[in-house]
Amino acid sequence: MPLVVAHRGASGERAEHTLAAYELALQHGADGVECDVRLTRDGHLVCVHDRRVDRTSTGHGVVSEMTLQGLEELDFASWHDPSLGKVEELIDEREAAEEAAEEPLVASMLTLSQLLELIIDSSSHARLFIETKHPVRYGGLVEAKLLAELHRFGLASPPSATHARAVMMSFSPSAVWRVRRSAPMLPTVLLGRSAAALAPIAATTVGATAIGPGLALLREDPGLVRRAAEQGRATYTWTVDTEEDALFCKELGVRWVATNHPERVRKWLS
Repeated sequence: MPLVVAHRGASGERAEHTLAAYELALQHGADGVECDVRLTRDGHLVCVHDRRVDRTSTGHGVVSEMTLQGLEELDFASWHDPSLGKVEELIDEREAAEEAAEEPLVASMLTLSQLLELIIDSSSHARLFIETKHPVRYGGLVEAKLLAELHRFGLASPPSATHARAVMMSFSPSAVWRVRRSAPMLPTVLLGRSAAALAPIAATTVGATAIGPGLALLREDPGLVRRAAEQGRATYTWTVDTEEDALFCKELGVRWVATNHPERVRKWLS
């Protein structure tokens, strides 16, 4: 059965990349949680998907041009409607929806350090899947900072990939190669939007331990899972939010499915 990764936390029910989203994902029994990281102007890794903060905060600007202090002054939760993704459940679970709606919709910028602390301190054995975004002005410094943080938390050199609590991912083959070269036991996922980008020779060249096709690509070429397995690689698929898609991934033998709704996907797969 596929293992369930909470995409940017339980982002269907809480604002993405907020501590509340990740706490809820762990409460819902997610096998892993996923985050995107970018580097601030003053050298801090923060959890945010977009190049700009406009969509997910009360501010405006490019993450790489802002300081951590400036980002911490913004609210990264008030934009999000807590009832999103629960429309079909409102009749049977009205009380839960109302409780969620009453929770304060305020959250500051989440740093990778804070998220790592949550994962380490949690009683869960969930893995943290960390995607480094590219292209960015800081280039390979992003991976250098990431490895430094993982070393600080004792996660950069697991005894084996099986026992790793952190996984690095990127659409950039160079980024994956930088991490594999510096931390050979750390699992890595080469993400891609085309079969060519995830071809065995591409994954082998950068030393990726898994490939990460989007759901649309997997439906176009379901043989990707089999070809990856023949090379000894797992498959990580995003973003799986319907029962049909979850069961499709299960039938193919996908190892990890990333979803905005970890609780319901776990139920569909069980």
